[in-house]
Amino acid sequence: MSVSARPRPRALDSPAPKVVAARHPWRWVGIAVVLVLVAQFVHGLATNPGWDWATFARFITARSILDAVVVTLELTLYGTVIGFALGIVLALMRLSRSRFLEAVSWTYVWAFRSIPLIVQLLFWFNISYLYEELNFGIPFGPTFFGFPTKDLISPMGAAVLGLALHQAAYAAEIVRSGVISVDHGQLEAAAALGIPRSRQLRRIVLPQAMRSILPNATNEVISLFKGTSVVSVVAIGELFYQVQVIYGRNARVVALLMVATAWYIALTTLLSIVQHYVEKHYAKGATRNEDGWKWAR
Repeated sequence: MSVSARPRPRALDSPAPKVVAARHPWRWVGIAVVLVLVAQFVHGLATNPGWDWATFARFITARSILDAVVVTLELTLYGTVIGFALGIVLALMRLSRSRFLEAVSWTYVWAFRSIPLIVQLLFWFNISYLYEELNFGIPFGPTFFGFPTKDLISPMGAAVLGLALHQAAYAAEIVRSGVISVDHGQLEAAAALGIPRSRQLRRIVLPQAMRSILPNATNEVISLFKGTSVVSVVAIGELFYQVQVIYGRNARVVALLMVATAWYIALTTLLSIVQHYVEKHYAKGATRNEDGWKWAR
């Protein structure tokens, strides 16, 4: 007796097997719970008088608040531009073949990442206690001219200096991590073709490194934007400082904090939109989609 391993042919008139989707009852329970919590939160926002939306509406576009928003954007812009410019230099020093430059860059990053930002701001704000004048001349010799430090570094200058130097330490590591993420074999191939090192960096390394640099860099810019609230310790009229001044007068703490929150959310959203399109630009060529990165995933 023999047993055939061939399957029986299905009758032509027999129905096709029905595919039943897997059921996830607990997923729907979770969705229902989240929707209930969101509905309760929205209901509380609309009906709780403690939020004081009338005060919020009066101050959200007040002239003092708008001026403070401009100061916050200026601090963010200056800190970002100066910080990343210095960070790129530090990253190249760290990647250089000079042990001395590598040590200098590492020491800078280690020091400024270790010291809290508020301490750095207070240090630069009170630098005149250590150095009354900034002199220019021959080292350990006569000086030609000098400037009083208290007149040279204003509160705004101290804030920009502190933010930029602090940002440079993190920017250096972001740029360095993006550069070393590029496959070294591409550089070897470019060198074999006789492409100069400057062109290798500009045309091969940076376009690929930007895909790794941009998300982290944008996170740092957003953190810096929100971190400008720390400069209130040196009496700079940025957004959070101005909000504190106003609710110190009218005692409408929650409404004024919501004013600051709304501006932070709105401007952070704009930065995220810019990040979206810049990343999409640098993602071209990384995928087979002609539009670049598939943002649906």
